[in-house]
Amino acid sequence: MESNNEIISDLKDLLSIVNDGKEGYESASEATEKIELKGVFLKYSAQRALYASDLKAHIATHGGDAENESGGILGALHRTWIDIKQALSSKEDKAILEAIVTGETAAIEKYDKYIADYVDHADHLDLLRKQREGIQEALTEIQSLIPQNV
Repeated sequence: MESNNEIISDLKDLLSIVNDGKEGYESASEATEKIELKGVFLKYSAQRALYASDLKAHIATHGGDAENESGGILGALHRTWIDIKQALSSKEDKAILEAIVTGETAAIEKYDKYIADYVDHADHLDLLRKQREGIQEALTEIQSLIPQNV
């Protein structure tokens, strides 16, 4: 079984991921000209803000402090959201959507890793599964928005 510090570290890792997603969606909403996409991006940005709040509560339950309001350090796996910034400079919706797919896929992989460690994460397994499901739903919706023949 992991120590409390390792569990807190895992939860902070997920917190960085959801904050990256929140920031990525906010940036994407500012970059697109399409009202429909702005709405979708803002919906998922708000969702990630809620996920961050829930994770912070679990971190506090384990005696940790989660002051991080932004994403993780550059170079970490979940920072694939940085691709969104590159896509944003082109202002091409397809590139933005594809970058989001990359970020969401990386987030799901991280959630899967921690969900598989159900002994150490038993007290917040339902939360992790719920958040992972929400990210999967977002990924499915974003994939459906990618223009096929552009």
